[in-house]
Amino acid sequence: MEPGVDHQCSPDRFRVSLLLVNYKTYTELTACLHSLEDFVTGDLEVIVVDHATEPAGAAAVVQRFPWIHLIGIDENPGFASGVNRAAQVAAGRYFLLLNPDCVVSADVAGALADWLDEHPHVGACGALVRESNGTIQASARRFPDVTTGLGGRTSWLTRAWPTNLLTRRNLGPGAGATAPTEVDWVTGACMMVRRDGFDAVGGMDEKFFMYWEDADLCFRLKRAGWPTVYNPMVEVTHLTGRSSTYVPRESLIAFHRSAFRYFNKHSGRGARLLVPLVYLALQARLLAQLVSLRLSRPA
Repeated sequence: MEPGVDHQCSPDRFRVSLLLVNYKTYTELTACLHSLEDFVTGDLEVIVVDHATEPAGAAAVVQRFPWIHLIGIDENPGFASGVNRAAQVAAGRYFLLLNPDCVVSADVAGALADWLDEHPHVGACGALVRESNGTIQASARRFPDVTTGLGGRTSWLTRAWPTNLLTRRNLGPGAGATAPTEVDWVTGACMMVRRDGFDAVGGMDEKFFMYWEDADLCFRLKRAGWPTVYNPMVEVTHLTGRSSTYVPRESLIAFHRSAFRYFNKHSGRGARLLVPLVYLALQARLLAQLVSLRLSRPA
C-alpha cells in the first residue's frame, strides 16, 4: 500500500516534509497523527513508512488520515532505512523526523522551520522532549565516548546519581537550557534536518538498524560544517520505546550493536586501541540486561 507517494520529488514543493517510521504501533501512530491534524497546511506533507506493515492497520490509518502518504514495507529494515526511504519521495525544504509515539500540542514543524529559516548555518534542530509524566527527557547530548556506558541516559549510575560528573558531561543542557543552544546531537524522536545538509552527508547510515543513527547523522553534519542546535522553546511529548516493547530482546541487542558501531566508526586514532575493550564491555552490559529482562518477564 503506497497511496500518495507518486508525486514528483522536487525539493521546496513543500516547506516541511514530516517523516514518520512506524513499526506495529498503530495506536500510537493514530494518536500522533491526530495531534498533528490541526497543523497540516499546504506547506507540510506527512510521509509514513510502515515497516512490517499490517494491511488492516495500515488501511485504517490511511482511511482516518487521507492527507498522509503511506509507504507499506513487508519487512523491517530498520529506522535509518525508513527515514531514507521517506526522504527519497519527500519534497520539503526541511525534514522533520518524528517518532510515531510522539504527540504535539502546537505547530512544531512550523516553529522549527521558522527558527532554521533565521539561522541558515544550522543543519539540524531538536525540540524539548517531555516524557508522558511531564519530565524533560535528555534529548540533547554530547557525542558518545568511552564514558557513555557509565554516564549515558539509561545507565545505572545516571539513574542512581543523576548529578554525577559523567552524567552531566554526557547528557548536555537538558532541563537547564532556556534558549536555543548548540549541542553535539539531538534525538531522532523529534529532529528537523535541513534537506541540503541531509543530502550533503548522504542521509542516514543504514548500517545502524536502530539507535545511535541520530548521533551519527549529527556527527557527520557537524564534520561537514552543519552544527546542531537544541531549541527548548519548541516541545513534544514522547511515549518512549513503544515499538521496542514488541521485541525487547532484539531492541537490547540492536542498541548495543549500534553503540559499538558508532564507537568503531568515529573513535579517533588515539582511541583505536580501546575498540576491543569497548566491544567486551558492551557485550557484558548486554548480557547483564538480557538476564535482567529474562528474570523480569513471566515464565
